[in-house]
Amino acid sequence: MNYIVFDLEFNQGYNFTKETKETKETKETKSAIDPKCPFEIIQIGAIKLNDNFETISTLDMFVKPEIYTTLNPFVKRLTGLTIDELNTGKSFKEMYEIFSNFITSDRSVLCVWGVADITELFRNIAYYELDSTIVPLEYINIQSYASKKLSCEKGINIGLSNAAKLLDIPIESQFHDALNDAYYTAEVFKKIYTKNPETSIYNPSKRKRVARLNTENYKTDFPNLMKQFGKMFERELTVDEKSIIKLAYIMGKTNQFQIKIDSEVKPKK
Repeated sequence: MNYIVFDLEFNQGYNFTKETKETKETKETKSAIDPKCPFEIIQIGAIKLNDNFETISTLDMFVKPEIYTTLNPFVKRLTGLTIDELNTGKSFKEMYEIFSNFITSDRSVLCVWGVADITELFRNIAYYELDSTIVPLEYINIQSYASKKLSCEKGINIGLSNAAKLLDIPIESQFHDALNDAYYTAEVFKKIYTKNPETSIYNPSKRKRVARLNTENYKTDFPNLMKQFGKMFERELTVDEKSIIKLAYIMGKTNQFQIKIDSEVKPKK
């Protein structure tokens, strides 16, 4: 049996509005978001572990953007990647074939930091109409187990960098690089698991339908949204804060971070 610890980096469309000081006119740059694939995979990093949690193979690959050919400014700042670097990468179909060969074994278990990467992997596969049956459905959400192991409050999931630091894992490379994040996820995995860890089964058919991000008659009024946040905080927002708010707003519409509420837990009055 092999454990496939993998991480993905994504690009996405965006709307960017800039007001000129001279004319006070707004100029909007658009990179339309495709609701069928709001998050396009641009990098994959993977580490294959055997039953003894020993590394037997690694994979690191850029994926050339085909849906969003302009790099989202927030993604660029977060990852440090450039569109020129990504354009040297493989096509998604080429990457998927290589990844498929990488994970092939009698039994492979996907290991991820949060289930979102599995969700988006299947969404990208569906977008390109490729065979998803190649990908194993058995998985381990290492983030969830690490949060319990490190006694996080219920409903709170710890970040990868914090988990690595709390578990005394040496930090030698930057986060938000797919291979580096896969490495740190694997190291956390080794720290919190013993033999034969419990696995779950991912069901792609139960994935929530993606909400439409753009409709013919409506669009998000980001300038006024930012003004409202500015009023709430009683100050001018920074460029980074505005980017994070936009990203969070778009990600929220995909429903990928919705969790089921325990029906037995009654709200406090």
